[in-house]
Order: sequence, then structure tokens, then C-alpha cells
Amino acid sequence: MRVAPLPFDKAALEKMLPALRKQLLASRVPGGYWAGELSSSALSTATAICALALVDKNLYEPLIHRGLAWLARNCNADGGWGDTVLSASNISTTALCWAAFGLSADLAGPFRDVLARTEGWLTQRAGRLEPEGLAKAIMGRYGQDKTFSSPILTNCALAGRLGEGREAWRWVSPLPFELAALPQRWYKWLHLPVVSYALPALIAVGLVQHHHCPALNPLKRWLRHFSKRRTLRILAQIQPASGGFLEATPLTSFVVMSLAACGYRNHQVVSRGVTFLTASVRGDGSWPIDTNLSTWVTTLSVNALAANREFLELLTAKERDQIGQWLLGQQYSQEHPYTLADPGGWAWTDLAGGVPDADDTAGVLLALRNLGQTDGRVIQAVRAGVNWLMGLQNRDGGLPTFCKGWGSLPFDRSSPDITAHGLLALSAWLQELPLDLKPRAQIFLRKGIDYLAKVQRKDGSWVPLWFGNQAVAGEVNPTYGTSRVLRALQELAKVPFPGVSQIMVSGIQWLLSARNSDGGWGGAAGVPSSIEETALAVDALAGIWDSKVSRSRTLGNDSRGHVESLIDPEALQAGVFAGVSWLIKRTEGGKRMDPSPIGCYFAKLWYFERLYPLIFTVAALEKVQNVSAAHMISRYS
Repeated sequence: MRVAPLPFDKAALEKMLPALRKQLLASRVPGGYWAGELSSSALSTATAICALALVDKNLYEPLIHRGLAWLARNCNADGGWGDTVLSASNISTTALCWAAFGLSADLAGPFRDVLARTEGWLTQRAGRLEPEGLAKAIMGRYGQDKTFSSPILTNCALAGRLGEGREAWRWVSPLPFELAALPQRWYKWLHLPVVSYALPALIAVGLVQHHHCPALNPLKRWLRHFSKRRTLRILAQIQPASGGFLEATPLTSFVVMSLAACGYRNHQVVSRGVTFLTASVRGDGSWPIDTNLSTWVTTLSVNALAANREFLELLTAKERDQIGQWLLGQQYSQEHPYTLADPGGWAWTDLAGGVPDADDTAGVLLALRNLGQTDGRVIQAVRAGVNWLMGLQNRDGGLPTFCKGWGSLPFDRSSPDITAHGLLALSAWLQELPLDLKPRAQIFLRKGIDYLAKVQRKDGSWVPLWFGNQAVAGEVNPTYGTSRVLRALQELAKVPFPGVSQIMVSGIQWLLSARNSDGGWGGAAGVPSSIEETALAVDALAGIWDSKVSRSRTLGNDSRGHVESLIDPEALQAGVFAGVSWLIKRTEGGKRMDPSPIGCYFAKLWYFERLYPLIFTVAALEKVQNVSAAHMISRYS
């Protein structure tokens, strides 16, 4: 029979995938796992400069000057800064960079032209350069969440950018640091104005605000004065050995500058924080947003490669065991002092500043499953991890990032992307769970599916928490969210769970409709296509095609047949082929894997990871190759 040409260059795909696979395997560090490389950050660099300048400008002059020079080199043409070198200018990062130049005015002489352009950008964006306009613009970016607006405005006040004396602090919302003196287990009931991970900022920023602008109410002023020693002890107790809170430069810098500016330059928290900052600066004078995402990128890499049906031949038994043992070594076996998280979870990094979270715990559980190891230690770790995930589930059925029941602020509320990841991980181990856990696991899965149905948008998409797109209205990324949810629903549909097919169909339809005319995907329809988002969409659609979900012609009560009856197979196929063609063309056959700012960290804080485009593309093309070999090509014969 005549075989019609495929809409993409199959030979190019067959050449590209092995090369990318080899590149991903070669990206491991000597320990056998992946560490990745986070983008340098103007926001991190600016806050680190301010912290060091407030501790001892003379001592740290070389680092400060190199940081200022990096900022000057990477200022956008419009005079502002974005969080990464690929980001559009935003008010928060530009204000912080302006503050950094202000605190180091005696070193900023060579950069006067940059500073003039920056002040022009701020004047245009905020309406005026006076404190009121700047403060309102920054507060407007974050709304009721004080997690970032209060530290940013505190930084500006310390740099003299909001006026002089007490007048400067009238624009900074005070943080009730005295609440941190209460038992930690009470925090989730206190409705704190910051999210759970920002406790260090609550304490340190609150202390410096109290120092420079004490409350007029005498009772509140006395209470805050009385709480200083206890909250400082708590801050010291939750600081990791590395000195970096969450291994994050901005959070650590806000703590260091705040304590240094209220008389605690010699405090152990400041000393440790400075040690972290001086150790994490890069050779070019910049700082990254976080030290690394080693656990996260390792699990992403393992799970991407595992889409290859010959996965166990890609890595030797010794290599798989090395990765597995490394992952097992990252599991928390004791209550975490920072969030009081129970034992059993994993963080995004192997470093001391990590905190166990739902997304990384799910990723590790899937990686352990894919590595094919089922010895006693693995099974014990999996049971603890599954228990940890199930214990994190909120009343609404969804999973938050760190802490159950903290509230509605970002990173504490349930989110569909993290929930879907947790459901996928638990379903992968469902059959191996002991009998006493299975009923609870079934309830967990059912509640999670119900949550996904409730939060699905009317157009069929899901909006994620941790990944955004700077070009989408609201800086959300429904392409990421929808592709991740569909990935989980593919597996849950095999059980099957009632109701999965209905939400799955509308999600597939949205993802297909969001494809751009060039064949790729951005964060939403009409947004410029990126390697990461196109690969994620192709991964989800190819997985659906490859499974019996889309090929089943059985109707009746089987949810898989219902999906087939509502999804046009040709449209599904066309979407996959178009996405693959775009990836081949955009990457020049895998030679250019340029990252995009897809990651959102803290509150509207962006990064990109060097390994993301490579990992996501390998995962997608492995799926496509499976489908090509098993099904797609046969449709043309």
C-alpha cells in the first residue's frame, strides 16, 4: 500500500530524539543526578546588593560593584528590569534595582546614564517618581498579599527611595511580626498577611518597620517590643545551616537587610545569611533566584526518559540504583522545623534550605516507580511519601504546596497542577499499597478528581500555581496547567473513575484550540510559542493518542469510549504533528534548546531553568515516537 508522507519530517525526529536523549543523560552531575542551572535574576542581584551594603558597604564593595555592573549590563532598553534577562520590565524589579543603585550611590558613578533611564521608566509606569506613586504601583501589583509588597517597599524605604525618616514608612504596610511569637501550630488559624514560606520575612521586615516607625497605639507598640527577642530566636531556629532561607536569595536578602537596618548587624542570622549570599554569587556578579532545583529536575528527567519503552536500557542498573538511592536520601524523616511538616515528603533541592512540598514529593514517587526498584527501603519510603501526600489534602480535595489549611494566599491554597501531580503519583503506586491504605487512597483520588472538576474553567482549561506566562493576561499559564492535568487524567481514566471523561474532553478541546497558527503553543492562544509550552502540550496530546482513551470505540458505560465519541481523532493527530514540526524547526533539529521565562516563584517572580526545554522536549518526543511506531504511521498506510 502507498504510505502518505507524514506532516513532519520523521527522519528528522528519529535523528533529533536520540541526540536530545544523549544530551539529557550527559547533563547529570558526578553524583549521577541532575542539578540544572537557574537563570540569573535582576531582582535577586538587587536585593543581595542592598543586603550587603546595609551590613558593611566597605567590606563587600567588590561584590556590590560587580553586582551593579551586571545590573547595568542587563538593563532593558526601556530603562527597566525584568526578573530574568529574557523578561519584560516590571515595577517591582525595577524599583529594587533603583534602590540598589541608591544604597550604593558612591559606587554608582559609572552608571548614571542607566539610572537616568530607570527613573524615566519608573516615572512613566508609576505616574510619578514620588513615594506615593511608586508605593501605590507596587501594592497594586500584589493586592492583599503582603508577602512581597511589604519587603519590596521596606527595601525602597531603607534605600531612601520613599523619603526621609518616619515619613518614608507611611507607605509600607506593617507586618505583625509579634504573631510569630505564638505557637507555630497556630499560624494557619491567624490569617497572616503573608504565605507560609514567608515567615522569616514576616519577622525580619516587621522588626525593621517597628524599629523605624513604631505603632502609635501604645499597647501594640509595647507588645511588639516585648516580642522582639522571642521572634529573633524563632528566626534563628528556622534558619538552615546554609544560611539561606529556602535557598532563595531574595528572601534571605530581605531578612539580612532588615535585621542589619535595625541594629542587629552582628546577629547570627545576619552572619549566616551573609555567608549564604557571598557563597552563592556567580562569577559574572549576579545571583540566581534559588541555588538549584536538583530534586525537581532529577525527577523530571527520570520521568521524561521513562516515556521510552526501552527506558531500563537507557540507564544501567547501577545508574538507576544511584539515582534511586540519592532520591531516597532526600526524604525528610523528621518533622520539619520551618513548616512543621510531617516526615515523609521531599523538597525541590538536596540542600539545607529546602522544605518538603507536594509537587516534589509526587515527582519523586513517580521517579521511584519508573526506576523499577521495589526493595524494602523503596517500599517503606513510598508508603511514607503517599501518607504524607494524603495528609496534605485540603478540605476542598486539592493539594497545596507546603501546608494544609493555611488559607487562600498564593502557595497555600490548593492548585490544579499540584493536585493532578499528586493524583498521578498515588495512582502509580495504588496496587502496591497495603490494604489499610487503599481505602484512604481511593477517597483521596475521588476527592482530588472532584476538586479538578470544580476548578476547571468554563473554557475547559486549568490555571496552575507555580508556572506562569508573562505575556498572558493575569500572568497565568493555562497551557501548562491543562497539559499537566490531562497527563494525570489519562491514567485515572484507565481505572476508570466516574466523571473523568467529561472534564478530560473539555480540557483536550481547550488545549487543541490554544494551538497557534505556527503549530506551537504559548501560555494561551495567541501568545508566542515556546519550546517548553509546545513540548508540554504535545506530551499531553500524544499520551492521550497513545492510550486506549482516544482509540477505544467502545461506548456505553466505559468512560474511555465517551472521550472518543467527543474528540475528533484527526484534530488530535493534527495537533501532535503540528507541535512536533514546530519543535523540530524551532530547535533546528535539537541544536538550540533556548529556555523561556516559564517559571513563577514566590509572588509574580520569574525564572527560567536551562534544562526545562530539553527535559520537556524529550518527554514529548518519546511519547510521539511510541505513537508513531504503534499507531500513527499505520493510519496512512
